[in-house]
Amino acid sequence: MCAPNPPPHLDKGQSPPLGLVASVCPAQRITWACPSPRPGESADQERAPPSRSRNAAGTRATTFQGGKQTLWAVTGEGRAAAPGLQTVVSGPSPGQVVAPVSGNSLGVRRAEIKPGVREIHLCKDERGKTGLRLRAINKGLFVQLVQVNTPASLVGLRFGDQILQIDGRDCAGWSTDRAHRAVKRASAEKIVMVVRDRPFQRTVTMHRDSTGHVGFVIKKGKVVSIVKGSSAARNGLLTNHYVCEVNGQNVIGLKDKEVTEILATAGSVITLTIIPTVIYEHMVKKLSPTLLRHTMDHSVPDV
Repeated sequence: MCAPNPPPHLDKGQSPPLGLVASVCPAQRITWACPSPRPGESADQERAPPSRSRNAAGTRATTFQGGKQTLWAVTGEGRAAAPGLQTVVSGPSPGQVVAPVSGNSLGVRRAEIKPGVREIHLCKDERGKTGLRLRAINKGLFVQLVQVNTPASLVGLRFGDQILQIDGRDCAGWSTDRAHRAVKRASAEKIVMVVRDRPFQRTVTMHRDSTGHVGFVIKKGKVVSIVKGSSAARNGLLTNHYVCEVNGQNVIGLKDKEVTEILATAGSVITLTIIPTVIYEHMVKKLSPTLLRHTMDHSVPDV
């Protein structure tokens, strides 16, 4: 597999982020999720990313529009931000050296949106539940909610995954109610689904500058501002998008303060999974914020 030429925004000699390198996955992946113990899984140990210096002065405040809005930049030490408005960092100052994104990032691997389709075998728990909610959008069927510690979370389903088949039947054109009826009537021992990874979402991999900053602002889970010249700007992060995951960990429904704390401990390389606002709001329609915050699976996924 060959890496493409570095994009024009990268400096000479700087490596492109891993998200720009094409990857190939196996033709089919089969995963089991049952109440009984699963076979052990192994993963290569990741070498820790190189340490880098950070600004010992701590957090700093930036005021916009004549002092009407104060944004607190969060450093790698994870200090608190301004109440009611959690933000992530400012861009590098002139002369600061920004290291290239590491290809050995565990967060990149956890967040990967793989091409192709996969087959999963889903079981129901002792109450006859799967922990899965579905929603029909544009004649397709998508995962709206994966509850924590349920068969759906064990099988690795994620918010935004597209369900193509249920027990051999194509789901194209199904309504939300029809999909839930099909799952309810299915066998408790095995429900076979064919899944495509999160087609509405994409990942953006960034890295902190020498002061621990990345260069974007979030408010109520949505990217509302990007700092010019920052890693976020250079790597194509967009405003008017919701953050679904940080290094593969679902953050949907969490408070901005909680998301900021996850970002502060995310390491020097940060991969965000984002989704356009119009699609996100349609996906979570009729789901209460309390349900998203307290029942959504926010655990760190296995690689």
